[in-house]
Amino acid sequence: MSAPTSCIRWFNELTLADLPLVGGKNASLGEMHKHLAPLGVRIPGGFAVTAEAYREALDESDLWVELHRALDGLDKRDVAALARAGRRCREIVYGARMPRHVETTIREAWREMKGRLGEDLSVAVRSSATAEDLPTASFAGQHDTYLNIHGEEQLLDAVKRCQASLFTDRAISYRIDNGFDHFKVFLSVAVMQMVRSDLASSGVMFSIDTESGHPDVVFITGAWGLGENVVQGAVDPDEFYVHKPTYLKGFRSVLRRTLGDKQVQMVYASGRTREPVINRPTPKADRARFCLSDADVLELAGAAIQIEQHYGRPMDIEWAKDGPNGALYIVQARPETSVSQRNAAQIEEFVLDGQGTPTVRGRAVGARIAVGPVRRVADARQLAAFKPGEVLVADTTTPDWEPVMKTAAAIVTNRGGRTCHAAIVARELGIPAVVGAEHATELLADGAAVTVSCAEGAVGKVYPGELPFHKEVSDLSGLKKPRTEIMVNLGNPELAFQTSLLPCDGVGLARMEFIVNEHIKVHPMAVLHPERIADTAERAAVEKLWAGHADGASYFVERLAEGVGTIAAAFYPRPVIVRLSDFKSNEYAALMGGRAFEPHEENPMIGFRGAARYVHPAYAEGFALECRALKRVRDEMGLVNLKLMVPFCRRLDEARRVLAAMASQGLERGRNGLEVYVMCEIPNNVLLIDEFSELFDGFSIGSNDLTQLTLGVDRDSAIVAESFDERDPGMLKMLKLAVEGARRNGRHSGICGQAPSDHPEIAKYLVGLGIDSISLTPDTVLRTMRMLSDIEAARG
Repeated sequence: MSAPTSCIRWFNELTLADLPLVGGKNASLGEMHKHLAPLGVRIPGGFAVTAEAYREALDESDLWVELHRALDGLDKRDVAALARAGRRCREIVYGARMPRHVETTIREAWREMKGRLGEDLSVAVRSSATAEDLPTASFAGQHDTYLNIHGEEQLLDAVKRCQASLFTDRAISYRIDNGFDHFKVFLSVAVMQMVRSDLASSGVMFSIDTESGHPDVVFITGAWGLGENVVQGAVDPDEFYVHKPTYLKGFRSVLRRTLGDKQVQMVYASGRTREPVINRPTPKADRARFCLSDADVLELAGAAIQIEQHYGRPMDIEWAKDGPNGALYIVQARPETSVSQRNAAQIEEFVLDGQGTPTVRGRAVGARIAVGPVRRVADARQLAAFKPGEVLVADTTTPDWEPVMKTAAAIVTNRGGRTCHAAIVARELGIPAVVGAEHATELLADGAAVTVSCAEGAVGKVYPGELPFHKEVSDLSGLKKPRTEIMVNLGNPELAFQTSLLPCDGVGLARMEFIVNEHIKVHPMAVLHPERIADTAERAAVEKLWAGHADGASYFVERLAEGVGTIAAAFYPRPVIVRLSDFKSNEYAALMGGRAFEPHEENPMIGFRGAARYVHPAYAEGFALECRALKRVRDEMGLVNLKLMVPFCRRLDEARRVLAAMASQGLERGRNGLEVYVMCEIPNNVLLIDEFSELFDGFSIGSNDLTQLTLGVDRDSAIVAESFDERDPGMLKMLKLAVEGARRNGRHSGICGQAPSDHPEIAKYLVGLGIDSISLTPDTVLRTMRMLSDIEAARG
C-alpha cells in the first residue's frame, strides 16, 4: 500500500478518530476494517479523499466569499430561494479546479486499486461529510452517491460532484435545522470497490426495531439489484427479523419474514447510455421469491450484532451481496438516530376514536395519527405549491424534497419499505408515514381531507375524512409495580414489539386465532386436504397461498410459528402463554376452505371447540400442525419462555388425551422446561381443580366462558345480555374456589378473561384472594397497575 498523503487515506488506515479528516462514513468504514474485518465482517476495499482536498480546492480558487454571498441571510422556508442558493453553491464547488497534487494522488490510488483488483474495476463514489453519521444527526441521504464508476476521468468527475453535493438543497436545510455552520462542515469522498449486487441483492438493516425501538431484534430489508432503490424507496422490499438474544445463545432461525413486491431492480447499464446504472422491471419469478436465503439473513444478523456490540449503540447498516461470489458485504454503518433517542420512561400512544374504511393501505411508519388535506406531488416542480399541514402523497420521495417534507402533516407513498428515505425522514420528524401504499396517488384526491393512521399495527391506513383520535402519554418514571403479576392479552404479532415496552410481566393470553385468521387465512385441514374443497375457485385460492413453500402444511407451520414466535420474542425472557386454537365451528368454517371441514351447529359456543376438537378424527391432523409450529418456536427459535394453554377442556380424560397427543408431537410437558396450563372456564374445571392440578402446571380463568356457563347465559345473545355479569355473587364464589384451589395444589393461578379490564372491582377482588397474575388488555395495564399498587400499599 502506498504511503499516505494529506489528501488520501486507505480505509484500513482509518479509525473513528479520523472523523474530522475523512467524515463519518469513511471513518466508520476504517473502524470496521480495523476491528470487525478480523472477526469475519466483510467490508469492500477502497480509499478516502480527505476533507483537506475539498478545502484546498476552495482555498486555491478563493471561493469562500462566493459561498458566503449565496448562503448568508438565506431563509430556507423560501423554497425557491433555497433552490437558487443550492444551485449556485454547487456550481461554485464543482467549478473549483482540483489541486494538481490531489488529482495526481487520486489517479495513483485508482491505478493501485486496479492493479490489485483487476482491469474491469468499478467503484462507488460516496460522500462523507465531517458532520455526518453522528449519534444525534445522521445526515442520511443528504449528499450524493455515484455507482459503477469506471476509469480515471469518470472517477475525478464523480469526486468533484460529490464535493459539490455538500450544498444540495436538502443538506443546506438539514444543517440549518440541526445548528451546523455551513462553513465548518467539509466533504470527504469514499472511493469503494463496487460489490456486484446488481447481479444479486442489497438493502438496509437496523440493529433495533425501527417502529417501536425494541432493542432485541435485527430488522433487515432487501431487494434485487443495487441498494439505491431500497434506500430511496423505489421498491417495496422483502423484510426479515432475527431475535438477538436467542441468536447469541446459538439458535439460528429467522423470526419472521414478509415478501415484498420488489417492482424494479437497479443494474449496470450496457451499450451507449450515458448513465452508469439503470432501473429495469424485476422479472416476475424474482418478485415472487425472497432476495435472501435464511442463511444470508442469519449471516447479516450476525454482522449487525457484531457491529452494534463494537459501537455500543443501535446501528443503521447498508449491505450488499456480490453476485459472482455470493459473499455478503457491509458497505456502510452509522448510528441509528431516531427511535433509539426516545425517552424510555415515557410511553406515547395514539388511539383512533372514529371508524371508517381505508382508501389505501401500506406499511406503517411512526405509530402516530395525523389529519390534513391531500397534496399530490408528481415531481420537484410541484413542491413550491405545498402548504404546511398538508398530507404529502407521492409515488416516492427523494432527499431533495426534505425541506418540504418537514412541513407535512403526514407522508403517503405508492412505493417503498420501512427503511426507505420517506420512512427515515418521517421518523426523524415524528410524523406518520404510510409507504408502499399501492395506487395512493390515483385513489387520493387533491384537497380531500384524510386521516393517516399508523397506530393500528404494521399496516398503515389512510381513511377518508377527519376521524377523531387522541394521544395518551404515560410517564413510567415513578410507577410502582404491584406484587401481583400484571400481564397482557395479545393476539396481533404486529403490535407485539410496541406492547412489550409496557412494564408488564409477560403475556397471559396470546390468542392463536388472530394469527390464523389474519396471517394464515386458511383452515388447517384445507392445507392438508385441498382435494376435499368442492368449489374449484376456492380450492385454487387456497393452493395459491402456499406458493413458494414445499406444501400447504409447511406454509401453515411457518406462518403460525412466525406469528407466535414474534410475540414470544418481543416479551423474551418474560413468559408468554399461548392458547391453543379456540375457534368455534362457525368461525373455522369462515376461513378459506373451512366449509368443507366443519359441521353446522346451532350453538357453536358449547359445541365442537377446544380440547375435544384436538383429539377428534375430524381435526387431529390440524392440531398436529399447531403442535409442529409451537415446537419450532421453542426448539428451533429457542423461545423457551413460551408456555402452552389448553382451552375449553371439559373432562379429565379429555385432558389426558390432549396431553398425550401433544407429547406425540414433541410437546411433552416438563421436557425442556415446557409448562402446560389449562383454561379454567368450565364449572367442572373448578369443581375438579384438585384433579386437574395433577395434569397441568397452572390455571388461567377465562371469565367470559366461566360466566356464561355458571349463569347459563349465551354470551353471543343480545336478548339475555343483561344477565351476563361477572360480578354476580355466584361468579365471585367460582373465582374464589378457583384461586384457592390452585394455591392449595401449588399451581399458578391467573385470569385472562375480560372481567378485570372492564371492571376494576373484579381486579381488586382477585388481588384480595391472592391470585398470582392478572392479564389485561394493553390499554388498561398502567391504570390497573397503579390501582393495585395503592391497594397493596393500603393493606401493608
